[in-house]
Amino acid sequence: MTPFDRRAFLQSSAGLAAMALMPDFLAAAPTADEPVGFAVIGAGRQGRAVMSEIQKLEAAKVAVVCDNDPGRLRSGLGRAPGAEGVEDFRTAIDRRDVQAVVVATPTHVHRAIVEAALAAGKHVYCDAPLASTVDDAQAIAKAARSAKSVFAAGFEGRSNPVYKLARTFFRSDSVRELIAMRAQELQKTSWRYPSSDPARERAVNWRLDPEVSIGLVGELGSHQFDVVSWYLGDYPTSVRGTGSIRLYHDGRTMPDTVEADLGYEKGARLQYLASLACSFEGRHEVFYGSNATIKLAWTHGWMFKEADAPTQGWEVYANRQQFHKDEGITLIADATKLASQGKLKEGVGLPNPSLYYALEDFLRAIVDGSPVGCDALEGMRSTIVGVLGHQAVTSGETIAIDPALLELA
Repeated sequence: MTPFDRRAFLQSSAGLAAMALMPDFLAAAPTADEPVGFAVIGAGRQGRAVMSEIQKLEAAKVAVVCDNDPGRLRSGLGRAPGAEGVEDFRTAIDRRDVQAVVVATPTHVHRAIVEAALAAGKHVYCDAPLASTVDDAQAIAKAARSAKSVFAAGFEGRSNPVYKLARTFFRSDSVRELIAMRAQELQKTSWRYPSSDPARERAVNWRLDPEVSIGLVGELGSHQFDVVSWYLGDYPTSVRGTGSIRLYHDGRTMPDTVEADLGYEKGARLQYLASLACSFEGRHEVFYGSNATIKLAWTHGWMFKEADAPTQGWEVYANRQQFHKDEGITLIADATKLASQGKLKEGVGLPNPSLYYALEDFLRAIVDGSPVGCDALEGMRSTIVGVLGHQAVTSGETIAIDPALLELA
């Protein structure tokens, strides 16, 4: 089936019902007598996004922003009123008004910061992927296992309310037999950023540096691989891939377009595509089943039921609306509350990005001991799959994934 055929299937094929999934998993934000003080280490795009989401959480405050680039540090402080700026992560970690640390630096420097923060007794949220090597990913997971504080890996799908709800359907009889899976992330952006200081240009463009970067499959794909493993309760045993430069002929050696095929122990396969040269249909995952197909797009999710799929009973209570050429069944739990708060976006989707829910879960774990969305072991596993996927792309070979790599000694 071609990509355009798949698109037609998802958007308008006859005989399918579309069900927009709005979650019943929107828990109240955690509260605390005193806001938890956060240090955000790394004030680049991801760090600034983290600060914006922390501002929405009443039980949290950004006390310190840390970056070794003065320009980024100034920009980050603009997102965190009242925070102090420092250039050395050790200074941020040592602050007494900091109880939690968010590591939002380039992937290849995560390990030293995470280990220092955990050793100091701080709670740690580490952006995902956790590391750029298998050894570093395992070291981070071991440090988290030994620590008495909270550790969360930033694989956001596990905290995403839409994904939680869709997973209940996936793991029930709604989908029945899994036929195939595919995932993609297409974003038309070069990954190259200008720097006024030529000496810093390589550091700024670390994603394009083959010495430290794990490329599209590692940096982006690992997030979607994590979703698949979470849904299946299974992990890849092999990965093969290809990559090429399709658009950005600017001297880079890192592919701007990659494809990967992952095989799972129980026989399932995932087809993955990522590109910086095209943005068509953005970021999503699709699980094809004999009774229904689920498509997830991070703030939205849909179920397309087969015409011969049995009625399960709950459908009669659902709202109905036209979805392209088909009548759709819309499930919007908490819609009234969200609408009254002005948080229900046009269509059916989450009022916040998935990063918000991951940070909310992390904060709740600190405040009341609830489980984090993604723990260190699962974060390590998905990181390692991403690292090996990048190796498959760069080598052009099929890489076997030893199950022992995905366990801690």
